[in-house]
Amino acid sequence: MVTMSCLQLEEQIQQNKILCEELRAKIVELWERLQIPEEERQALAVHMTGSKGKNIKALQEEADRLQELKLQNIKNVIEVIRTELVTYWDKCFYGNEQRQAFAPFYDEDYSEDLLSLHDAEIERIKQYYEVHKEMFEGVQKWEENWLLFLELDKKATDPNRFNNRGGNLLKEEKQRAKLQKTLPKLEEELRVRIAAWEEEQGQEFFMNGKKFMDYVAEQWNQFNLEKEREKQERLIKKSRQLEEEMYYGSAPKTPNKRRVLGSTTPSKVRKLNGTSISSTTNNTLRSAFSGTMCHSPVSRPPPSGGKPGLPMRTPSRTFKTPQPRRLDKNKENMSQLNGTAMSGGCHTIPAHRNLSVNSVASTYSEFARDSTHIDSTTICSSENFQKLQELTPTPEC
Repeated sequence: MVTMSCLQLEEQIQQNKILCEELRAKIVELWERLQIPEEERQALAVHMTGSKGKNIKALQEEADRLQELKLQNIKNVIEVIRTELVTYWDKCFYGNEQRQAFAPFYDEDYSEDLLSLHDAEIERIKQYYEVHKEMFEGVQKWEENWLLFLELDKKATDPNRFNNRGGNLLKEEKQRAKLQKTLPKLEEELRVRIAAWEEEQGQEFFMNGKKFMDYVAEQWNQFNLEKEREKQERLIKKSRQLEEEMYYGSAPKTPNKRRVLGSTTPSKVRKLNGTSISSTTNNTLRSAFSGTMCHSPVSRPPPSGGKPGLPMRTPSRTFKTPQPRRLDKNKENMSQLNGTAMSGGCHTIPAHRNLSVNSVASTYSEFARDSTHIDSTTICSSENFQKLQELTPTPEC
């Protein structure tokens, strides 16, 4: 008798534990669906552990209270269940046809019967996922790797990818090559696993409404078609470019550097009395006359200077006494020269002049007057030099 009573007691304790666990699970589920605040949940925290009689009583009362609230808020509860259903449908890769098969999901007549149908469907899909969780996780892993592969392949064809720094381009290329080898292996593993599952369950495994291997083959086919389309677009673009070059000529790959106006290389400049004078006289005169071009004066050979190329006579050391009339005339000529070198006949610029572009030739009349003066003085100096040679006595040997 004692042994029998002990066994019954242990069995009763186990039943109480099971009942408490079921009540707690139901209470937590109703808390989530009814969105019970945390303050009300904490009031039952003492009874969330243990399996004594008082714990069972408190848990049963809370479950009944929540059940009444659920009936009062049937619409909100059904909407919460529908959201949960969509989550599990995604995890199980349900297609549109499989989702539409549950007609109560689209019913707008909220009632206790509709709530019961949703409760039954959510329990069924949960059990289905837990039984085949390993296979679903494998399919989920393949889909994540496939989406990552598509993203990396798109980046590999991006013309701006070379702007990235930090070695990201090399890392992405290695990752893409690795995925390209990993995906076929993962597909083969899933093919074997799904085949065993279909044989065991007696039904086909669908992914988004299609058989898994058919779905995988379709994804690869779309990928290859997209790559071929991009290739054809590049060929057509290149062909059009060649045709345009044949008709209109090829455009330079590197554009020529445009010269900025006014930035031409300046000619060599010599400085005289702190003022820069361009060695190119034409440029100076062009600037001075505001667009009027004047050529530099060219020295003329003296009329009595003889033919060019003949050696000049060297004056003797002894001189003849010049005649008074000729000396007076020479003095006048020498006074007019005032700084003119007899050998070169170059007119020396006075020191007090401030040389500039405008001072070289402020007006054309001044330029012409100066040019005439230089020519006349050059001629006079040449004539005087000849006369001096004639008046100079030849030394006797």
